[in-house]
Amino acid sequence: MGRRAECSPQRRERSWKCSRSRVVASIDVYGPDGTRLPAGVGRVPKGSRYQVRYRTPEGASRKRMFTRKVDAEQFLVSVEHRKLTGEYVDASAGRRTVRDYAEAWRAAQVQHRPTTAAQVETHLRRHVYPILGDRPIGAVRRSEIQGWVRNRSTELAPSTLGVVYGYLAAVFRAAVDDQVIARTPCTRINLPKRTRPRVVPLEVAQVDAICEALPDRYQALVTLAAATGLRQGEAFGLTVDRVDFLRRTVRVDRQLVLMPGAGPHLAEPKTPASHRMIPLPAVAGDALAAHLAVFPAGPEGFVFTNDRGEPIRRTRFSDVWRRAVARAGVEGVTFHDLRHFYASLLIRHGESVKVVQERLGHASPVETLETYAHLWPDSDDRTRSAVDSVLGAPRVPVVSEGGVM
Repeated sequence: MGRRAECSPQRRERSWKCSRSRVVASIDVYGPDGTRLPAGVGRVPKGSRYQVRYRTPEGASRKRMFTRKVDAEQFLVSVEHRKLTGEYVDASAGRRTVRDYAEAWRAAQVQHRPTTAAQVETHLRRHVYPILGDRPIGAVRRSEIQGWVRNRSTELAPSTLGVVYGYLAAVFRAAVDDQVIARTPCTRINLPKRTRPRVVPLEVAQVDAICEALPDRYQALVTLAAATGLRQGEAFGLTVDRVDFLRRTVRVDRQLVLMPGAGPHLAEPKTPASHRMIPLPAVAGDALAAHLAVFPAGPEGFVFTNDRGEPIRRTRFSDVWRRAVARAGVEGVTFHDLRHFYASLLIRHGESVKVVQERLGHASPVETLETYAHLWPDSDDRTRSAVDSVLGAPRVPVVSEGGVM
């Protein structure tokens, strides 16, 4: 057997680590003319450069040049430390463009529903790639992200911008996890404040006016939404087998969605909390029964269909809705306002935050309170109501000829 190779003192002097005869990491000195100087050279000529050679955790060879020896040594120590701690990031990986990495990230997502996947693709293509798409992902700085936010804030509402930024931040977080970049630039980014519009519930007369202004086949749809708080997709996706006329309940476990380039189809509701059983009031049950007697469900079982008996497309229904609210004198009212109307009814009749949350399918009571807190009576009102309910109507003094009795 051959004698084990030893690193010479000179070799050890310019090598970070030796493995038998192979240098795993080293610092080589190059003179002003570009010629590598021999190991152990005494005086280093002015203008010399120091080349760090090292290997990545995967074994790939890398090198980097420095003008100062101290910088080369510090870099080499840093590289080896990051390799030992698992924090090493290969600089070449960060040369991938934002677009290239984001597309790979998007293709790898398995938890995105079809509608979410389509939304992510659209937002990245329209709002991220035109500005950041061709930038090396490792070169993007926090200031660029803040500039991107400022640019997009001129075109997007704060809520929409928040959604798009969330996707962009997720891409950079994934790049950190993949060790493509060392840290994300999406830190301490100032986003425009979101102002939640104060909900002003519709009046009963306004709901009735909208109902009457719609074609007959859509009138029960308004009654159902106002009486159950169903989201539009949940109402459009309601099938006969989800309505229990005997127990007077509606089971919500699907919604109708429309994918780009595809027809309407049933999918999971918005969130896990959206799966719920809703009490079916008599007014809604009677409206549904009368509706189905005139417009029977087709083979797919949809309660509500268009005039061709097909599932309702949101875009086409929007045109019908806009004309109806204009005729009803309530322009600007949306289908979602029927959901707010339902919530206001529950609150007005004393339902708790927890009950309202469950009926609406909110993910948490925080969402319910952020939307409807101003509709709940305050403690002063409850105190007055409690006392009045016990003591009854105010007593009116009886005046006799002799004075007050």
